[in-house]
Amino acid sequence: QVQLVESGGGLVQAGGSLRLSCVGSGASGRTFSEACMGWFREALGKEREFVAAIDRSGGTYYADSVKGRFLISRDNANTVSLQMNNLKADDTAVYFCAKTPRTAFYATRRYVEAQNSYEVWGQGTQVTVSS
Repeated sequence: QVQLVESGGGLVQAGGSLRLSCVGSGASGRTFSEACMGWFREALGKEREFVAAIDRSGGTYYADSVKGRFLISRDNANTVSLQMNNLKADDTAVYFCAKTPRTAFYATRRYVEAQNSYEVWGQGTQVTVSS
């Protein structure tokens, strides 16, 4: 069974940084490297929203609210990280990692932003930014 486990969340002051990691298991590395991997977040009382994604080619996609502050990367075949810098109180949320099915080499922004493109989700990790 394919699973995703997030780690790295915590409490940080505004302006600080955190690095989230998402480790996949239950399948070969190609299962993850040949899929899009995305990060979403859900703040208390709000709907889950797209944060960032990376496709098979290494192309990256970001929500406007995090562009220039967050960086998504593949550390290895089954691990994706989200480096979050200059954190703001509005970044407080539970952050989820997710995986699509095997995709074409290049994805589209519409595809990676859509939650229903993803077939496997992690349990989430809490990020709290104090102002």
